Amino acid sequence: MTRRGLLLMAALAAPGCISAPEIVMVDRATALEEQAAGSYKDVEQRLARAGMNPTPVPLTPNQLEDLGIQPPPLVENLGKTQADRVDDLVRRHCVGEGKDGLLVVTRKQCTAGRVSADDASMVERVNRARRQLWQWMRTVRPGVPEETLRQNWQQAHAEGVVCGGWVEAADGTWGEKKC
Repeated sequence: MTRRGLLLMAALAAPGCISAPEIVMVDRATALEEQAAGSYKDVEQRLARAGMNPTPVPLTPNQLEDLGIQPPPLVENLGKTQADRVDDLVRRHCVGEGKDGLLVVTRKQCTAGRVSADDASMVERVNRARRQLWQWMRTVRPGVPEETLRQNWQQAHAEGVVCGGWVEAADGTWGEKKC
């Protein structure tokens, strides 16, 4: 055979002898991970059960109040008089002594806790009692104007307001009573 024939045979035989390599990939890390981790079936079932069972939603006291539900008071009022409760609210700045002599609910300045519906109704009762007192004072001293009676009563009452209580000044600003 000649050299040319050999080259021709080699050229024809070359594509048949050399074939593209086959690449086989084995993902051994996944198999090892599955062996190490085990089955997730239990976790998936617990998660599915938890999703089906309704649970309570945590609500803040303000959200409960907006829904009309009154949570129990933060401090028990057992053994406290109405005056003690008012003093406590005034001390916490939830209620203030207004410059007109009436109690004013000041929710935004409340430092601890909040004003419950019972507290708000108690403030209304105290204000009603004060108005009745002023009317009675007017019958006792008919010649004195009601505004003067009210101012005199407020001056005498201001001395007994609890120290640190929330009080409205003559100019309409609020501040703590200094003792």
